Amino acid sequence: MSTPFPFTAVVGQDDLRLALLLNAVSPAVGGVLVRGEKGTAKSTAVRALAALMPALDVVSGCRFSCDPDSPDPACPDGPHEPGAFETRPARMVELPVGASEDRLVGALDIERALAEGVKAFEPGLLADAHRGILYVDEVNLLHDHLVDLLLDAAAMGASYVEREGVSVRHAARFLLVGTMNPEEGELRPQLLDRFGLTVEVAASREPDQRVEVVRRRLAYDDDPAGFAERWADEESAVRGRIVAARKLLPSVRLGDGALRQIAATCAAFEVDGMRADIVMARTATALAAWAGRTDVLAEDVRQAALLALPHRRRRNPFDAPGLDEDKLDDTLEEFAGPDDEDPDPDPDGPGGGDGGEPPQSDGDGPQGDDTADRPASDGTAESPESPENGKGGEPQPAGSGAGEQSAVRAAEPFRTKVLSVPGIGEGAAGRRSRARTEHGRTTGARRPRGTLTKLHLAATVMAAAPHQRQRGRSGRGLVVRRDDLRQATREGREGNLVLFVVDASGSMAARQRMSAVKGAVLSLLLDAYQRRDKVGLVSFRGTAADLALPPTSSVDAAAVRLESLPTGGRTPLAAGLLKAHDVLRVERLRDPARRALVVVVTDGRATGGPEPVALAGRAARLFAAEGIASVVVDCESGPVRLGLAGQLAGELGGTAVTLDELRADSIAGLVRDVQGTSRRAA
Repeated sequence: MSTPFPFTAVVGQDDLRLALLLNAVSPAVGGVLVRGEKGTAKSTAVRALAALMPALDVVSGCRFSCDPDSPDPACPDGPHEPGAFETRPARMVELPVGASEDRLVGALDIERALAEGVKAFEPGLLADAHRGILYVDEVNLLHDHLVDLLLDAAAMGASYVEREGVSVRHAARFLLVGTMNPEEGELRPQLLDRFGLTVEVAASREPDQRVEVVRRRLAYDDDPAGFAERWADEESAVRGRIVAARKLLPSVRLGDGALRQIAATCAAFEVDGMRADIVMARTATALAAWAGRTDVLAEDVRQAALLALPHRRRRNPFDAPGLDEDKLDDTLEEFAGPDDEDPDPDPDGPGGGDGGEPPQSDGDGPQGDDTADRPASDGTAESPESPENGKGGEPQPAGSGAGEQSAVRAAEPFRTKVLSVPGIGEGAAGRRSRARTEHGRTTGARRPRGTLTKLHLAATVMAAAPHQRQRGRSGRGLVVRRDDLRQATREGREGNLVLFVVDASGSMAARQRMSAVKGAVLSLLLDAYQRRDKVGLVSFRGTAADLALPPTSSVDAAAVRLESLPTGGRTPLAAGLLKAHDVLRVERLRDPARRALVVVVTDGRATGGPEPVALAGRAARLFAAEGIASVVVDCESGPVRLGLAGQLAGELGGTAVTLDELRADSIAGLVRDVQGTSRRAA
């Protein structure tokens, strides 16, 4: 077994270390979600925490790690005889992103259950993590149904497996830690709320801290055991402090004054529900125990708010998590009571920011230094092409449309109609288009490919019934063999790649018009977020097209790029379509199961270069020939409409909708499927 990097050797990252330690003191806090860029010691700190956890006494031979002092009466391996126990280190169980439901909650031996009538249960990762740490790296990429199961078990302290009339329940209490890179997509607000605390981590920009990070990392890589030995005393001190804080925790008093501050803070920041109040109370209590106190002070409430509230204030996926600390201080001061006075606060307590840990050199944990600043366009020319000037394909007067306008803000987003890809796919789980999935309504049965996961009972019985006499059946039981088993086929919904192709030319540059266009795209992005799609953004103007955002699960990253999108110049429609076609070609190689939906946002004009209309038509017919689902959002305005967007939709083999028709509350209908042939979706 490899030697983990010492927890106390992680440089900096005070909030991250404190949040992890508070959950080690009081698992009832509800776990930690660690958000941050790549290479910021997220995984290193979590794995290092496992070595600090106190050893456990477990019932000998119990696969579910029952406590010998209070064994689970419903344990599948029970009942347990008193006295027999063993001591082992606390486990850290890692849940892979690609894990199946059976791997998470456990699996039943269906063949033995049918043939022998026994409940043969194989425990999953939730059972392995009981009384330990369950770590989910890249939790935002985990399938939604797995996240739901995971968080339900964390909230109830138990896991339930029910399948084909067989039910198993076992205890599953663990410290839940999830890490994620927001650039790869966000968690749904409902799931964010289920994590007790959240921490934002970033690489240090101080040269001295980065030097110390590199120095420690190189020393660890050269001699892991020797490096860990040099930090053994600090590790032992923190381990002892966790044990002491756990013993002190039941004695900590949460006074009425602190409770008033907690309630007032949650109300002031308008968080939904009551979970935030409860998590803040538990966190403040754990902070007091960690500091060696039996009373919760205002500084504990403040630190608890900074850890428990930022991720609960998001109203939509484009809101950045955060907390106004001035408002927090004003609220705490307004509702401070006489029992909140602290004439001599502990300088080593959590209010000091280091969580009372051993002294650290200035720096950050083992991490990379790769960062990227987003370029911001700031054009200032004020001579855009007139939105109603000229017909598609006609050359514009010299200088017309050559200027560039600075970016305009998007209009308020609205609820859009459902745009879906025709046919049935087999892509990643989501909520947009029909697909064959592991979850959903049962539509048939087939022979299993690999491990059986969803038994179709009726089909299995029908397959086994004709062979009972030749198999020598003599009793009431059905003789079932492996060849008889049938896998249920189910139909649910998948997430798609929604590729936006946005016309940013001078014909779209009128400020009010472009604001409405951006508002429509923002609305579609919000819909893509809710339906668990990947998104990409191609813009075209002037003489070329630009991939503003490669396909990603981070919808809010697309919103940022959209907001800063400048306009002006001619309309190279063909270039935009060809760029989108190339993006889809590359993405099919990376993820062939994920089907694409192309959303072209334009008024249909094509200008610039020789034969721009004919070239745009040829580019559009490439999409139709490959059966790529598409929709054109017609942005043409004014009393006279040329109908160019409708013509483009016909060339694409898709359909056209106006900005008004895109709204879900318009009279054009409730759902608009993307029309057109789709060979790949058939």
